[in-house]
Amino acid sequence: MADKPVVVVGAGPAGLCAAIELKKAGAPVVLLDENDKPGGQLFKQIHKFFGSREHKAGTRGFDIGTGLLDESLRLGIDVRLKTEVVGVDPGLRVWAVEDRGRSYLLEASRLVIATGATENALSFPGWTLPGVMTAGCAQTLVNVYRVLPGKRVLIIGSGNVGVIVGYQLMQAGAEVVGVVEAAPTLGGYGVHTAKLARAGVPFHVRTTVARAEGGESLERATIVGLDDSFKPLPGTERTLEVDTICLAVGLTPSVELPSLAGCATTYVPELGGRMPLHDEYMRSSVEEVYVVGDTAGVEEASTAMEEGRLAGIHAAWSLGYLDDAAMEAGAAETRRRLDALRQGVFGKKRFDAKSRVLEESHNR
Repeated sequence: MADKPVVVVGAGPAGLCAAIELKKAGAPVVLLDENDKPGGQLFKQIHKFFGSREHKAGTRGFDIGTGLLDESLRLGIDVRLKTEVVGVDPGLRVWAVEDRGRSYLLEASRLVIATGATENALSFPGWTLPGVMTAGCAQTLVNVYRVLPGKRVLIIGSGNVGVIVGYQLMQAGAEVVGVVEAAPTLGGYGVHTAKLARAGVPFHVRTTVARAEGGESLERATIVGLDDSFKPLPGTERTLEVDTICLAVGLTPSVELPSLAGCATTYVPELGGRMPLHDEYMRSSVEEVYVVGDTAGVEEASTAMEEGRLAGIHAAWSLGYLDDAAMEAGAAETRRRLDALRQGVFGKKRFDAKSRVLEESHNR
């Protein structure tokens, strides 16, 4: 048994589930998050999840988040908000800064890093104008703060984030004037894309934004067609009157803390780029450090929660809070649910990518 707590960094879906599994097993847990409330992306997700019942199909993201928070409160997890982790020393010494004031040191028996991912930017003439923002920024404004970022919106990127945020902006009263996609095919799940298509939103494939223009803020955007080499096609420019551009051009795993902890990384384009290596239990190349959720490769909230559970179960076992049988049973059931999430056209790509990560980790 450990005399030091397991420190979980990030109180989003992955971190919450890891902390819950650890606490249920009897391990001491400290859950840190830089935000003023836990839950992460779940509380921005007003749409219903889909899939199977065990993956919360038909339940809205914020309701899933509320359920996880209620469970963490019942278990008495030590949750410390407005707390940034600014460093990890050898020996799992975690440096934290509380409310931008008091700093302190935590010595951890295990470290679970669930810091998520950062949104990618896209630069073009005028991209710094007020009104040009990431899709996550727009989603935060409209779903968390109830502020409509604009009236006429152009979405750049047709993946799930782009089409979901576009539909949520329409629900809030904005007009989505179009979705622009550089690839020759749309990138999101049909169930999400269809919502915008049924509302009459035009989709422009093989197209990108050429420039944004305006005075004190965005007033119009020019889009342009692309050839097979993704080069602009002369004579295909069109100008749209818009006051908002939402950039939904992918996410990149946040690897700052894993890197400080000495974790080896690899590059996997299908999972967002540079990410920490990990084994089938989400354990990094540093045996005491686990990486979960988008930090361990960008997927979805449902996947992040299962990875958090898997890491929590294994970390609890490694400290003696679970016996072999309980750990193997819990891990097998969690991996079964993970495999189910990685089925289908989109899921198989992630399954194959994760398999390469596991193979590389085992070959080290």
